[in-house]
Amino acid sequence: MLYKTNSHELFLLILAGLLFSLPVSAKTYKWVDDKGVTHYGETIPPEYASKDRTLLNKSGIVVKTQEVLTADERRAKEAAEAKGRSDEAIARDMKRRDKSLVDSYNSVEEIELARTRSLQQVEARINSINARLKIDNNNLILLEKNTAAHNKAHPATSDEIREAQARVQQTEQDLDKYKAEKLSINARYDADKARYKELTGK
Repeated sequence: MLYKTNSHELFLLILAGLLFSLPVSAKTYKWVDDKGVTHYGETIPPEYASKDRTLLNKSGIVVKTQEVLTADERRAKEAAEAKGRSDEAIARDMKRRDKSLVDSYNSVEEIELARTRSLQQVEARINSINARLKIDNNNLILLEKNTAAHNKAHPATSDEIREAQARVQQTEQDLDKYKAEKLSINARYDADKARYKELTGK
């Protein structure tokens, strides 16, 4: 008896013959070109490297489907992956800080004591700089008075004034730095205390 074979069945028979004729380790790729024509082969031609493809095993079963991303899609994916890694790193750091915080203190009072000790060092430095700033300002005022009373164009006196002004400016910058550090210490200990209460309920 003769059986009629339609084109679809013939295609499947040809595909099966192709697949079974390949070595066991051979790979077969399936891809579609710009005209919608489906292709099969052991390698992807360079002109189709940017096309999505499917990997088939020896039995013609789909093993893996690989979507080829556009440049914009690839950048978006890389950005998302980078953000994910960053978020994971932040979470790990937070976990370590939380453990260190709970291990370092037994109560909120201990946190306040640590704050006081840290602030004492900075405040001592601020007091020292304030004293130096007072001396620098007095020295500058004295030089300016001497210049007004004698010769404003005197090179040595002008150099001395510039040096005195520079010392005052540098001392003021040092003072601002330690004042900012004091604010930072208070903010840090405020955050530590709030987080400690959240973690321990104390």
